[in-house]
Amino acid sequence: MTFVPVESGWNLADNCSRSLSAGRSNVSYRRTLFTIILLLGCVSMAAARDLAVVANNGNPTRELTVAEFVKICKAQTNHWSDGKSVTLVMRSPAVPEMKVFLEKVYEMPESEVNQLIASANRERANHAAIVIATSDDDLVNKVASLPGAIGVVDVYAINSSVRVLKLGGKLPLEPGYLLHGN
Repeated sequence: MTFVPVESGWNLADNCSRSLSAGRSNVSYRRTLFTIILLLGCVSMAAARDLAVVANNGNPTRELTVAEFVKICKAQTNHWSDGKSVTLVMRSPAVPEMKVFLEKVYEMPESEVNQLIASANRERANHAAIVIATSDDDLVNKVASLPGAIGVVDVYAINSSVRVLKLGGKLPLEPGYLLHGN
């Protein structure tokens, strides 16, 4: 029989305990990192929603070109072909969900969009050019109740009280639609 000398202070139980503790710490670190990455992904997906252009059911327009839509959004179009006043209803430019809309339609920062809204509404004393809604449901209700109104809303908030307009020949969720979130 051969004996192997063991250094003093070395303990098999302590060594195993340290190894298990390091393994748990590594697993905990991985779980925390995974959770943070998952949350960041969810936040970015929530901010990049698919939007749709909707109109009051009494509005005869069924489709807009991108250029026509941009003019409406920038309050450069005052009336529809039937003579009704044009009103754009949108969520606040500060809302993260509107990021895609600001980038693709206005092509300017939030502060400039806010200035444009204030200026456009001052110039139209008889009706607002751009109305800010507090939620998607509020937006749909305002578009439904204002003759000549159109709005930009999350596709999942659409109901039968409004009509979806084609934009540039495409409907929401079709490839190439201007207000696609991703």
